[in-house]
Amino acid sequence: MRRVVITGMGAVSPIGNDVQAMWKSMTAGEHGIGRITHFDTEAFKVKLAAEVKDFDGPALLGGSEYRKYDRFIQFALVASDEAMRDSGLAGTVDAERFGIYIGSGIGGLGTMFQETEKLLERGPRRVSPFLVPMMISNMASGLAAIRFGAKGVNLPVVTACATATHAIGEAYRAIGHGYADAIIAGGAEAAINPISIAGFTSSMALTVSEDVNRASIPFDLERSGFVMGEGAGILVLD
Repeated sequence: MRRVVITGMGAVSPIGNDVQAMWKSMTAGEHGIGRITHFDTEAFKVKLAAEVKDFDGPALLGGSEYRKYDRFIQFALVASDEAMRDSGLAGTVDAERFGIYIGSGIGGLGTMFQETEKLLERGPRRVSPFLVPMMISNMASGLAAIRFGAKGVNLPVVTACATATHAIGEAYRAIGHGYADAIIAGGAEAAINPISIAGFTSSMALTVSEDVNRASIPFDLERSGFVMGEGAGILVLD
């Protein structure tokens, strides 16, 4: 196998909207857990989540068309932009040998929820024509390919919580075995919405703790579930 290296990193996270800010928060022992602000949680047992803060995708991406993209897609593209800048590979890779492996465990569930509300309240004619391209999980990978001119392998992995790890592993194998020269790989998620929180709560997966400092304690005897988060982590493999 050929040697594979990481040449670029990008992140959008609850503790920083780029790699440097995220790393600074991590080394300071900070977490991004707080009261859910994306919707009213009065009727919900779960009150906490790790939300991305102060994020304006269209402004960061430089175009009004990005308002038509689900939040998970915006996260993926912003993190990919940072990773590509970090790598310095733009314009140096043969487009046919340049791939994208960006996955999402659940895709545009927020858009699905919003458009379902429209359907039930206002009828089918009010459902957005952008519902399907905003919802399906492969759109982050596809739109990144368009954005960066990548015409090689495109594999949007979907394996629940292991999605980004599998995407990076598959990218490593594709480059190592000679199927590509460079791949943007990772994952993006934006599922802090009423239907997602309700579903995970009903399956008894989420903690109902309201103590932000004792909510996410997976290896503790007092653990009571996980905390829903959102964001994107992207690597450039070369």
